[in-house]
Amino acid sequence: MVARVVHLKALLPRAGVTLASLSRRNLNAAKQQSLFSKQFLQVSHYSTEVKKAATYAGAGILSGFTDENAHQLVDVSKVLVIGSGGLSIGQAGEFDYSGSQAIKALKEANKQSILINPNIATNQTSHALADEIYYLPVTAEYITYIIEREKPDGILLTFGGQTGLNVGVQLDKMGVFDRYGVKVLGTPIKTLETSEDRDLFAQALKEINIPTAESIAVDNVDDALSAAESVGYPIIVRSAYALGGLGSGFANNREELHNLASQSLSLAPQILVEKSLKGWKEVEYEVVRDRVGNCITVCNMENFDPLGIHTGDSIVVAPSQTLSDEEYHMLRSAAIKIIRHLGVVGECNVQYALQPDGLDYRVIEVNARLSRSSALASKATGYPLAYTAAKIALGHTLPELPNPVTKTTSANFEPSLDYMVTKIPRWDLAKFQHVKRDIGSSMKSVGEVMAIGRNFEESFQKAIRQVDPSFVGFQGGEFEDLDDALANPTDRRWLAVGQALLHEGYTVDRVHELSRIDKWFLYKLMNIVEMQKELEQIGSLFGLTQDVITRAKKLGFSDKQIGIAVGSKELEVRARRKSFGIVPFVKKIDTLAAEFPADTNYLYTTYNATESDVTFDEYGTMVLGSGVYRIGSSVEFDWCAVSTARALRASGKKTIMINYNPETVSTDFDEVDRLYFEELSFERVMDIYELENAKGVVVSVGGQLPQNIALTLQNNGAKVLGTNPEDIDKAEDRHKFSSILDSIGVDQPLWKELTSISAAEEFAQAVGYPVLVRPSYVLSGAAMSVIRDESELAEKLGNAAEVSSEYPVVISKFIEGAEEIDIDAVAANGKVLVHAVSEHVENAGIHSGDATLVLPPQSLSPEIMARLKEIADKVAHAWKITGPFNMQIIKAQNPENPEVPDLKVIECNIRASRSFPFVSKVLGVNFIDVAVKALEGKDIPEPVDLMKKHYDYVATKVPQFSFTRLAGADPFLGVEMASTGEVACFGKNLTEAYWTSIQSTMNFHLPKPPSGILFGGDLTQEYLGEVAKTISPIGYKLYTTSAEVADYLKQYISEGTEVQVIEFPKTDKRKLREVFQKYDIQCVFNLARARAESLLDEDYVMRRNAIDFAIPLFNEPQTSLLFAKALKENIASKLNQKEDHVVIPEEVRRWSEFIGGKPV
Repeated sequence: MVARVVHLKALLPRAGVTLASLSRRNLNAAKQQSLFSKQFLQVSHYSTEVKKAATYAGAGILSGFTDENAHQLVDVSKVLVIGSGGLSIGQAGEFDYSGSQAIKALKEANKQSILINPNIATNQTSHALADEIYYLPVTAEYITYIIEREKPDGILLTFGGQTGLNVGVQLDKMGVFDRYGVKVLGTPIKTLETSEDRDLFAQALKEINIPTAESIAVDNVDDALSAAESVGYPIIVRSAYALGGLGSGFANNREELHNLASQSLSLAPQILVEKSLKGWKEVEYEVVRDRVGNCITVCNMENFDPLGIHTGDSIVVAPSQTLSDEEYHMLRSAAIKIIRHLGVVGECNVQYALQPDGLDYRVIEVNARLSRSSALASKATGYPLAYTAAKIALGHTLPELPNPVTKTTSANFEPSLDYMVTKIPRWDLAKFQHVKRDIGSSMKSVGEVMAIGRNFEESFQKAIRQVDPSFVGFQGGEFEDLDDALANPTDRRWLAVGQALLHEGYTVDRVHELSRIDKWFLYKLMNIVEMQKELEQIGSLFGLTQDVITRAKKLGFSDKQIGIAVGSKELEVRARRKSFGIVPFVKKIDTLAAEFPADTNYLYTTYNATESDVTFDEYGTMVLGSGVYRIGSSVEFDWCAVSTARALRASGKKTIMINYNPETVSTDFDEVDRLYFEELSFERVMDIYELENAKGVVVSVGGQLPQNIALTLQNNGAKVLGTNPEDIDKAEDRHKFSSILDSIGVDQPLWKELTSISAAEEFAQAVGYPVLVRPSYVLSGAAMSVIRDESELAEKLGNAAEVSSEYPVVISKFIEGAEEIDIDAVAANGKVLVHAVSEHVENAGIHSGDATLVLPPQSLSPEIMARLKEIADKVAHAWKITGPFNMQIIKAQNPENPEVPDLKVIECNIRASRSFPFVSKVLGVNFIDVAVKALEGKDIPEPVDLMKKHYDYVATKVPQFSFTRLAGADPFLGVEMASTGEVACFGKNLTEAYWTSIQSTMNFHLPKPPSGILFGGDLTQEYLGEVAKTISPIGYKLYTTSAEVADYLKQYISEGTEVQVIEFPKTDKRKLREVFQKYDIQCVFNLARARAESLLDEDYVMRRNAIDFAIPLFNEPQTSLLFAKALKENIASKLNQKEDHVVIPEEVRRWSEFIGGKPV
């Protein structure tokens, strides 16, 4: 017996059992491990030979057991993975990352994976990962069809965000899993229900004496008011089963609660009224538990902002910085107790409110699924939570899984970090009219960044620059009332803190009193302030000594920031810094605080070090990622970046990825040879390029950010692959672009750059209104607008601070009723290799990112297609394009020759566009693979005209909006992009494809007759009438809010069909809600001519309340007609479905069946 024990002991350290003694924080884990090893040694029936896996010595560690600890996997062979659908505020790219990880784990285990996700832009929806993919709505109805058709024996619900979780609970209630014998893998449904139903949750935590915020669940407004009386104001309202805090908010009195409760109850069946703990600290723990009860806390995070701001809208640091050891362990023990009691199998996130000056705490919520925070925790620690959770769901236990960072130790460990990270959200609220800028318990941000540093100052300043290149680092901003901005958080609060500390002489105590931000953070920010003042006092480039630059760099100052402080330029500071030999060091993400060698390619740069952890001998090719997700640049570019890296690796190249977005697959360290989690600024990219001696850099697949620095990179010696940045500049610069188009005989709308308001008025009169105006000094934000008359022009340009030679404004003729067309293409040396032509359903004037795209086009003649190809050929040749490019073209009536329409180019981007994944996946040709061959200049394929092929299917790409989240914003579409994501579905024809696509948008409830439909909008056009004419025979009740609209509709519908004028109390939200309920209004068509001027505009009130009451809104003529047509053709099939007899509709087909194989 003794000999055997010795043999095992020899193996145990390598198996990671002794690892947990790494830091005092891991003491509990160590006790757990030693308990485990005792148990392990006491078992008498174990085999003498412990099986060893090739890479990880502990893989066979469980073969000694015969009880529940033995290696026993769940018996499944085909697993259905539920995706999260279109990206929206509160549910974004993090689920592409977690779903991709889960599918990787299934692949390794030789399980067949079936994925349902209509988000065509994601990495997970490609055959490189999932075996079969369905682009269909993530609803109980469609999932049932897929289960009936595919007969899976397992299902994963926790990798598709709140959408996946909600639909899973619903399917379970419907008895679908029992009926088809589908096993729910990982966390059981009962646990999901407990964590989501606030009453059950509070009760469960009471059983183990864990304090929760006292709350009362109610399902109507009167009960909410009486609950508030017993709890006491101030109150926070939360809705159950809602995503990202949707429908929640604070109320200080009866009236505020009344309004809030009535809105929240329209979004969720049940709400919670609880006491507000505003001003307490907010802390989160990410916990993992396997089926036998091994638990670890992988990461704990602390919010820079006090409680009261949704964690998705908070600045967050990891690991926590201000907790005492006692507080840390108290919350860690509670988290493990909770996850064991609830029975989570996999990953879980626990959110706490912690008293700032005592040991009192409350559990705010538990997410028994992968969440945004778990994506952040994975990237912050290098511990792949989603992958591990999927392995656990298949039945693995933690001790038998390897730690992916060391590859030789166990995954049953708690990371201890020798660095810290800061996450800052990115908001795009300036893009919306009437939107409220305050942030609170309901999330509004569209993306987030994560920065790694060796101290808070370094990581905080890096993160600020990542949010937007216009920020140089910690800085101030203009505020009318600074105290108010500090006390009442908005998306600009960190700027208010900067203004107070840097420019207004506020003390730390004063800022703390107003903002309740912990003083520890404020004192750290004061270090930056003091450095800034020291630099300003130096005041010249030559006053910068080696010591000063080194100290500034250690606090996260950029060259540009130092340059501004001393009155010099970025490149001069860079040259001086390098003359002193000051360059950043490259460190590995080390999860064991250097106690065991980290074997990882996951890297960051820092000045707080003395040596680099890697040798620079790979000479890789750099790919620049897309940075933070924002409106206009999202997961589509992540697909492009990942596809580029995969294609480069496939051709035998070493790859280097730079990106800083924790929600992405591109920042997954097994996708590339070296991953730098870093800024995409010229300074940082050039530093890494020089350190790595890179062979070249790809700037054309990450959206606009990499393009902006391409020319500077090239001028400083970097080799930019593909189109020359000087040629790229000729497409970005309006004048150069226009004159080249003229020289090659390609048409464009009339335009002029003007330097005075009077000149603008003259031009508009000469070409005729409407005109499109874009002030050239606005970087994103509400820049462009269509102007219909002189008074509007004066108002718009009057708002622009000044129109002068320094701030010119570009005006072009806006062509009404024109059709818009997108061309996506790849060229090599000026010759087009592949191209795709997608047509917009909407007329021109709606941003292409908000438009519904149709591919292959359904209404363009062969002559038009040939002319479009000719334009693409001419443009590729003129700009000498090598790599991806995209053009937007409008097709308009030519008054002189009606037979031959005009084709005018309105924009050309010499980079991959947001529709690249869509066209690649619809046509079955990966455009990025073709582009990489062009960039490398080898094995370039022969040109193929994909548009001449015959396709017996159509796909439509439909925008996903997040207006629900943006209280007050007018859901009206125009030239500024407003959507946060997209979905796409296939069909045998346009209406079938659109029918499933529109149902795939989030929370779309199909209106079924005899429910009511409300009409409003522009009566000078026939669109509204045509919609009514199409759907009135189906049996809906038709309503309007004015006699005028009713009379107009009666001209279009058959006699005897009633149109009822209903009361419409514009200013009373509660009464409005009652009106919508009374008439059972389930859909709104509001085709207004222009955006609302005032909040009392009837059309605005109609649009906004459709959004607030979660009712489908159609606000654009062409899509309204298309939906009306789809309803007419398809609604009967929905009404005839019977519970016991499932008839699978035609549109339920695999992607590979539509495109005939798995080429992408």
